[in-house]
Amino acid sequence: MLKRKLLQHAFKSWFLTEIIKGFAKTLRYFFKKKVTIQYPFEKNPISPRFRGEHALRRYDNGEERCIACKLCEAVCPAQAITIEAEERADGSRRTTRYDIDMTKCIYCGLCQEACPVDAIVQGPNFEFATETHAELIYTKEKLLSNGDRWEPQLAQNLAKDAKFR
Repeated sequence: MLKRKLLQHAFKSWFLTEIIKGFAKTLRYFFKKKVTIQYPFEKNPISPRFRGEHALRRYDNGEERCIACKLCEAVCPAQAITIEAEERADGSRRTTRYDIDMTKCIYCGLCQEACPVDAIVQGPNFEFATETHAELIYTKEKLLSNGDRWEPQLAQNLAKDAKFR
């Protein structure tokens, strides 16, 4: 048994079988048809679970969904979310300030999972480069406008993901 293993090891070492296998795999891929996406003009499909730019959603009547429970702020490992809230005349709580520092965000999705009313979600947009740091601090207004812009896609993605929650 030991002699057999030694012979196998010697054979692999002398005849460089691993290198030959690697070259064979390289040659197989070398002659295959190449797949190239012309990025700005063509885009790959995005998964419904993709974690991109954040958005705050609204109810159908136009009222914001966030109930200022601050669970997303508490669960954020990067401490990128800042929330300030006040009580309304009808007794409900709503946010007065909802900021996300996108330079701190690690796109983990915990804020979305912690939210009991699906107010904060991560949308399908991954193209949000800016020139200054200040543009990457998303205020409540910016987050709500993202939600308004992406609402049909966000609702569709949440519906597809519902069976896994």
